[in-house]
Amino acid sequence: MFQDNKPLNFLFWIITGIFTFLFIYLLVKLFPVYGAVFSFLWHLLLPFLIAVLIAYLLYPVIQKMHEHNMPKSLAIFLIYLLFFGGLGYLGYRVYPAVIQQISDLQEQLPHLIKMYRNFIYSLYEYTSFLPETVHDRMDELVSEAESYIENLLTDLVRGYTKIFDMIIVITVIPVLVFYFLKDFASIKTYIKQWIPKKYHTQTRHLCQAIDEGLGNYIRGQFIVCLFVGLAAFAVFKFLGIPYALLLAIMMGLTNIIPYFGPIIGAIPAVVITAPISGKLALIVLGSIFVIQVIDGNLLSPYVVGKSIHIHPIAIIFALLLGGQISGVLGMILAVPVLAVIKVALNHVVSVREYN
Repeated sequence: MFQDNKPLNFLFWIITGIFTFLFIYLLVKLFPVYGAVFSFLWHLLLPFLIAVLIAYLLYPVIQKMHEHNMPKSLAIFLIYLLFFGGLGYLGYRVYPAVIQQISDLQEQLPHLIKMYRNFIYSLYEYTSFLPETVHDRMDELVSEAESYIENLLTDLVRGYTKIFDMIIVITVIPVLVFYFLKDFASIKTYIKQWIPKKYHTQTRHLCQAIDEGLGNYIRGQFIVCLFVGLAAFAVFKFLGIPYALLLAIMMGLTNIIPYFGPIIGAIPAVVITAPISGKLALIVLGSIFVIQVIDGNLLSPYVVGKSIHIHPIAIIFALLLGGQISGVLGMILAVPVLAVIKVALNHVVSVREYN
């Protein structure tokens, strides 16, 4: 666009950055205003979004099978059966154990809090030289942590036991996935009709660029998170740690978040094991570190790679912003959203330069 005029090019990016920052700032500040509307839309569209994601992840496998002379209908049926059959069996085996462990943890919470209170009070002897306000603040932190964990566990139990809502979601998502897979080409054709013909080529290139980066990243992250969850469960089970399955699931899920995920996932395991034995907590911490080293140096470079090509500073900023907007869910969605924005901006800039 301004490739022959560096000052104007620099000014363009400065102004773009300022407006982007102001837009994000207003978005965060006005979130309470439109938050209720977004919450309603989120609950309404959630089954569709999950179904679209599953179909998006499975469709390339179906395409590969079809390229090897397998009828597409048969490929859809086999992949559909394997995916949802495996998911259903996994849920049948895991769901009751998770509910049981959450309930047990909720019952044991007062005992754990009491142990940590005793630990905090023992610190008073070593910190007697500090002002009394510091000790008061320590008491407040313990009380706040107790209330937060208790509310979190209560919400988890309520969330996992909303049978009616879960039946609707579990019933609707497989049906939606089937139709998305079956009519994938028809849906693309329908969407294409709404795009002006002069933008067809640009739109196709944009979608291909997003798919190459984001698709590989998402599929790779699922594989990596599965490895981390299984490895953590094996280690926790071997060490005899209480709530091994629940802690391993948290480890796997939080590993989706770059940089911060492993730390967030390690905290509950250390908190649970520390009252049992300080030595056991250190062993757990060391085991988690080894799992993350294997993931970061052996698995992720080959499975995920550098498919999104985004600087770590930009990723950390996106994670912090996503955390401010929507907590852990915002941090999970931050990198995929940032990847889409990056590809779209690069596409717009390249089109402007070409014209």
